[in-house]
Amino acid sequence: MKLSICIPVYNGSETIEDLVNSVFENLKQHQVEIVMVNDGSHDNSEDVCEAIVKNKKNVKFISLRKNFGEHNAVMCALNYTDGDYIAIIDDDFQNPPEEIIKLLSEAEKGYDVVYSKYEIKKHHCFRNLGSRFNNIVATWLLNKPASLYLSSFKVINKDLKNEIIKYTGPFPYIDGLILRATNNITSVYVQHDARKIGRSNYTLSKLLSLWLNMFINFSIKPMRIFTFFGIIVSIFSFILAVFFIIDKILHPENQSGWTSLAVSILFFSGIQIVFMGLISEYIGKQYLDSNKTPQWTVKKKIL
Repeated sequence: MKLSICIPVYNGSETIEDLVNSVFENLKQHQVEIVMVNDGSHDNSEDVCEAIVKNKKNVKFISLRKNFGEHNAVMCALNYTDGDYIAIIDDDFQNPPEEIIKLLSEAEKGYDVVYSKYEIKKHHCFRNLGSRFNNIVATWLLNKPASLYLSSFKVINKDLKNEIIKYTGPFPYIDGLILRATNNITSVYVQHDARKIGRSNYTLSKLLSLWLNMFINFSIKPMRIFTFFGIIVSIFSFILAVFFIIDKILHPENQSGWTSLAVSILFFSGIQIVFMGLISEYIGKQYLDSNKTPQWTVKKKIL
């Protein structure tokens, strides 16, 4: 059995070499290959990864021309894996490589994917809040089991990987692709360590971009919300119209309220603008997809 380890690298020059060494040390009972993808790092991650490839066997390295995002980098790595099982692990060393064994052992029971979950997650509070929100939204949008935590640290089998990489659009969301391909999913508790070097690369803008990918690319439920909202507003407006007509007949001396009218116009105009923005997101992403916007472009490969 061959095990592939996918590592998206972004500004990970201080951790990636130790991570690779730890993978080989802790998984030496398995036939292991490592696929590193440098996602347009601003530090010297590319040089460090090249040196690793020169000094280690069974290591592949792909360097992208710019920063495409973690999920795009993972998709790139998946396309270069040959293993029967594939582990996806971040470059920050918060997930000890020895914990891959727990995920792999569970996957060998016949599951398509095994997610990691944590008793204590040692991220910054902002990142933890973002993760909780992401899971709540995914439960609603993607019909994710409520008990399943969508972590980036996971093991998938080769058949599922082959289904995932069929997606060629420019805005991949790995967990969305997994959830629409299989429900043969489980999770196991693993250790989560505090970040020893640097800080999380997930900024508010990157989290918002990830949520938009989930909203727009993998569900039409946001459109349905506005459809139902429009129906409710129409019914409410009809009831108000009937009320005001009757009130005017019974009390013709009453003056119309210009303040309430102005507030109503501004409120519903705002709702229309939001709705138009949502439609624009759908159309824009479809436009970029139809123009064959690439998931990634390769600057350098060492295979």
